Amino acid sequence: MSETTGLWADRAAEMAAVFMIGDGLLGVLQPERHVALWQDRALGAELTVAPFRDHPGRRRLYGVLQIAAGIALAARQRRRG
Repeated sequence: MSETTGLWADRAAEMAAVFMIGDGLLGVLQPERHVALWQDRALGAELTVAPFRDHPGRRRLYGVLQIAAGIALAARQRRRG
């Protein structure tokens, strides 16, 4: 892998980690609102949030897992060069 490709892969992983942490935090703090936003006409996201509809505790647990996975992914990133 070239250094440029590696750098962009690292950045993409960091962006994914930021998304996971942010989405997880919203799921923990506002599970009903967050699920409601994505449950209708959301280009396929409806299927993703269906297991969490009417189950805020389940969404909170998933949010905690997202945050932990995002932090773990971010912790693996190192500056190149």
